[in-house]
Amino acid sequence: MATRPTSVPIRARLKDYPVGADALDLYRLASPDIAAKWQAMAAGLATLRDEAGIPVAEVVSRQIQDLGLSFRMTGDAEERPWPLSPMPLVIGAAQWHEIERGLVQRAELIEAVTDDIYGPQRLISEGHLPAALVAGSRFFARNLIGARETRAEEGSARGGPGNLLSVYAADLVCGPGGQWRVVADRLRLANGIGYALENRLALSRSTGALLSDSHVRRLAQFFADLRSGMARACSRESPRIALLTPGRLNQSYPEQAHLARYLGFPLVEGRDLTVSDDRLYVRTIAGPKRIDALWRWIDTNALDPLAFDSRSEIGVPDGFEAWLRGGVELVNAPGAEVLEAPAFAAYLPRLCEVLRDEAPILPNIATWWCGEPGQADAVRDRIGELVISSAFGRKVEGLTGGQGSSGQTLSRLDRETLLAAMDRRPLDYCGQEIVAQATTPTLVDERFVPRAFTLRAFVARGADGAWTVMPGGFARLSSSDEMHTGWMGEGDMSADVCIVDEAPPTNLVQTRIAQTPKVRRGGGILASQAADNLFWFARYVERAEITLRVIRAVLGSMIEVDAGVGSNTETVAALLDLLVEWNAIRPATARLPVAQAVLAALSETRLPGGVGTLFSRFRATGLTLRDRITPDFWRLVNRPLPLLDSHRPSALLRVTRELIERLSALSGMLAENFNRGPSWRFIDLGRRLERALGICDTVATLAGEGEAPEALGVLLDLSDSQITYRARYLTGPSRDPVCDLLLLDPDNPRSLVFQVDALCDHIAALPSLGEDMMPEAPLLEARALQAPLRSVVIEAFDTGLLRATEARLLALSDTIAARYFLQYEKSRTTTGGSLLA
Repeated sequence: MATRPTSVPIRARLKDYPVGADALDLYRLASPDIAAKWQAMAAGLATLRDEAGIPVAEVVSRQIQDLGLSFRMTGDAEERPWPLSPMPLVIGAAQWHEIERGLVQRAELIEAVTDDIYGPQRLISEGHLPAALVAGSRFFARNLIGARETRAEEGSARGGPGNLLSVYAADLVCGPGGQWRVVADRLRLANGIGYALENRLALSRSTGALLSDSHVRRLAQFFADLRSGMARACSRESPRIALLTPGRLNQSYPEQAHLARYLGFPLVEGRDLTVSDDRLYVRTIAGPKRIDALWRWIDTNALDPLAFDSRSEIGVPDGFEAWLRGGVELVNAPGAEVLEAPAFAAYLPRLCEVLRDEAPILPNIATWWCGEPGQADAVRDRIGELVISSAFGRKVEGLTGGQGSSGQTLSRLDRETLLAAMDRRPLDYCGQEIVAQATTPTLVDERFVPRAFTLRAFVARGADGAWTVMPGGFARLSSSDEMHTGWMGEGDMSADVCIVDEAPPTNLVQTRIAQTPKVRRGGGILASQAADNLFWFARYVERAEITLRVIRAVLGSMIEVDAGVGSNTETVAALLDLLVEWNAIRPATARLPVAQAVLAALSETRLPGGVGTLFSRFRATGLTLRDRITPDFWRLVNRPLPLLDSHRPSALLRVTRELIERLSALSGMLAENFNRGPSWRFIDLGRRLERALGICDTVATLAGEGEAPEALGVLLDLSDSQITYRARYLTGPSRDPVCDLLLLDPDNPRSLVFQVDALCDHIAALPSLGEDMMPEAPLLEARALQAPLRSVVIEAFDTGLLRATEARLLALSDTIAARYFLQYEKSRTTTGGSLLA
C-alpha cells in the first residue's frame, strides 16, 4: 500500500521562519494577536496542501489559470500567467486605520496642490513651489490652466467644476520601526487595482473559508463605492461609464478587461469614440450612444491629439474640449498626474504644513531636487548615501534607462560622469534616501522565505464625494533586495493584502449603485469595434475548422480506418488544391508527399490560411474580447497548439482530430454561453457566412460533373451530413441528392440555404438606425442572396449560380462591415429626432 510522503507542516515552518525576532519583517513586527492571524493563515494553507495532495502554490496556480489571469512584461510578445504567492500580507485593522488616514490626507493634499497649479498658482507666487519644477514635469499640461474656471462657467454635470482626482494609488514600504512611507504616487493610472481584485478572487477560491474565518475585510464594497463615485458627477440617473484602454498590446490590458467586466463598464479604445456637440459618444451597431464618464487608462498627453500630442493614435479628437464644456466626466481629470514626477516629493511635506497646517501622517521618502542649489549641494555631498533618480521620470544622461542608481554602487568613472551631467542640467535630477525595506513571508518551493515588498494602496471617491480606501491592495514581492515601484519585474511575485479584524465584519451599508437595481433586460451597448471583433473571431474559428476537416479527409486517404477518400488520387489532389486556394499551403507544397503537405498546412504561420495562422488570429482577436468572454472560454482559446514532431500520418491525424474537437468545443460555447443579443448575433453571423463560403468552395471542388462517388462521400464528411444522407437514400452518394442536401435543404444545419436563412434572421433582428424602420442595405443584400436559393431546384443549380452566390456572400460581408463596424461620422449638429441616446 502506497504511503503519502511526509512533509513538515507549513505552520511549523512559519514558526521557524528564517528571520530573527527583531528583524524588519512584517510577520516579526506584528503584535501577538496579528501574528496569530499569520499562523492561522499558514495553518490553513497546510491543510489545503494536505487535502489537495499537491503543493499549495500549484492549487493557486490552477485557480489563476481557471480565471484566465495573465499579464505582459515589457518586450514580451505573449502574456504570462499571473504570479501569485499563496501567502498574503496580513495587516491588523488598527495599523491599517492609520494607513487609511494617511492615504486620504495625501490624496487631499495632492488634489489641493494640483488645483492650485492649474488655478490661482499661489504656491508658486508665494515661493512654496518652484515654477521650474511644475513646468519641468512631463505631465504638466499648460492648457489645463484655468480649466476648472471654464468648466464652472460652462456648467459641469454637477453644476460645478468637479474633482480633478477621483482615483489615487500610492506605493508604500514598511521601514524601520514599522513606519509606513510613501515611495511613489500613482495619479495617471491605477495599475494594480484590478490585480488586487483578481488576487483576492484567486486566493478566496483556492482556500475556501480561510479568509472569512480569519475575518479578512472584503473588497466588494470598495469597488461599489468606486463605481458610484464615478456615477456621482454625471447628469443622468443611469449614466453610461466606459473604461478607455490603450489596446490589447498594453501591459495591463488583461487587468483592464477584467475590471471592465467586473464593474459592467464597456471597454473602449479611442477609435470607438467620437465627439459631437461637445458630448462624447461610442460608435455602436445601433448608432452613436452617449458616454457620460470615461475612466481613462491613457496619459493626458495621449488623450486628445488636437489638444495635446498630435502624434497620439489612441486618443479621442476633441475629447478635451468635450470635458472642458462639461459634456463628459474624465477619471482622473486631464493633467491630474502632474505631481507624479518624483521631484515633487521634496516639497510635499512642506506643502502639507502650508495647506493643511499639519504634518504628513504617511511621510514620503526624503527627497532633494537638484533644481534648487541648496538641495543640489546636499545631493552632491551625500551621493554615496542616496539613490540618484530622474527628477521627472525621463531618460537622462548618466542614469541607465532613466532608472535610479544607488550612489554607493557607482564606479568612480560613472560617479564622475553623473556629477558632470548633474552640473550641466541639475533640474533633471533628484536624490532620495535609501530606505530599508521590510520583508514578508513568501511561500517558495514549499518553504517560507523573506522577500522585500512594496504595497500599492488604492483610494477612490464614493457616492458622497468622500474618499474611501480599499481594505487591502496589491503587493509586489521583489526577487531582489532593490526597491522597485514600477510594474512586475522578472522573477517578481504578487500577493494579496488582507486586512484582518478581531471580530467578523458587520453587514456593510450599500451604496446607491450597490442597491438592488431596476429589473432590465438586454446586454447593454455593443460597440462597433467589438461587433467587428466578434464577427471575425467566429469567422477565423469556422475557417480553421473547415481547413482541418479538409486535412482530415486528406489524411484519410493514407489510413485505412479513416479511408473516406480511399485510393482516389484525383480527390486527394483536389483537396490539396483547395488548401492552396485557401492559402493554407503554397502551390509547390501541394506537390510534396501528402504527409509533408499536411504537416506544412498544420504548422503554417505565415500564409493567411495556414492552421497556425488562423489559430493565432482568432486568439489575437479573442484578446480584444476579454471583457465579454468567460474564463472557461478564454482558457480554451488560449490553449497552445499541440507539438508537431512527426510526419507519420497517424500522428498528424491525432493532432488534427484534437484541434477539431477543440474548435467544436469553442463552437458549442459560442452557441450556448452567449445571451441571445447582438453579441451572439454577430458571432453567429460570422460563423454562418464563413460556413456558407466553405460550402460553396467544397461543393464546387468535389461535386462537379462526373465526380467519383469517393469525392461525393468526402463532401458529405466535410459537412457532417453522411448519416443524414444514408438515412434518406439507400444508394451510394450521387451528385444531385448530395448537392440538394448540402445546398438547398433548409432543415440541414450544414446546408447553404440554412446558413443564408440564418444570416437573414440575424440581420433582421439587429437594430436599425432609421426611425422609418425600412430595411437597411445588409438586410436587402441578404434577402437578395436568399431568394434564388429558395426558388431553385437542384437540377437547375449550376456552377454559375454557385459562384454568383459566393460573390454575393463576399459582398454581404462588405455591406455588413460598412453598416455596423464604422457607420458614424461626426456631425455639426445634433437633431432632436436622432438616436444619440
